[in-house]
Amino acid sequence: MARFDPDRPGPAPRLPPLARFDLHVHTTASRDSILTPEELLVACREGGLTGVAVTDHDRLGGALALAREDPPDVRIIAGEEILTVQGELLGLFLEEEVPPGLTAAETARAIRAQGGLVGVSHPCDPLRQALQLWALEALHRAGLVDFVEGRNARVAWAGYNRRAEALGRRLGLPLTAGSDAHSAGEVGACTVLLPPFEGPREFLRALEQGQLEGRSHALTRVVGRVRRAWARRKG
Repeated sequence: MARFDPDRPGPAPRLPPLARFDLHVHTTASRDSILTPEELLVACREGGLTGVAVTDHDRLGGALALAREDPPDVRIIAGEEILTVQGELLGLFLEEEVPPGLTAAETARAIRAQGGLVGVSHPCDPLRQALQLWALEALHRAGLVDFVEGRNARVAWAGYNRRAEALGRRLGLPLTAGSDAHSAGEVGACTVLLPPFEGPREFLRALEQGQLEGRSHALTRVVGRVRRAWARRKG
């Protein structure tokens, strides 16, 4: 039997397994998406995703319905991408729909009131309905922002994502990543690797250890438009 040597380093501690999440997708509950809930689950399984945040435009019903199904191999976070007077916000871990058309501060408070988390989607993309920077700064000063979307696969230029990551770090906020998928082929284009978590507070702590993956692809928006147009023609 080998003698115990107190100066000899022991085995390195095992790190918790990391799970891949796409934290921004749209299903057919969004008017501009052709991604059905069934197709989303298939895409998650085929792409090796542990979970996904369903964040339909100004609607929560589809996300809640899918979360209630509780698919055994895909974790569903119910969320909403909400158009405020100053631009779009993401709400995650929601139980009640937040209406569009409120100010950013009112929207953030409505999300927080139900225990949800407030995020800023594609914050540095001038071609989208990004939250105005002054409004983001005001929310941050008020302590009403929980995370910034550092990578969004549908930005037209990768530099917008680099700016978003830099913005999140400057503000000291955790970063997320999402495909912003509107069709099955886009799911998983941008993801974040996370350690295990339960509930929104642990989710935020997990984000602090998160690893962003994927990159933007300028063609995703064009491909998405073509697919949606084709689907309308078939319908």
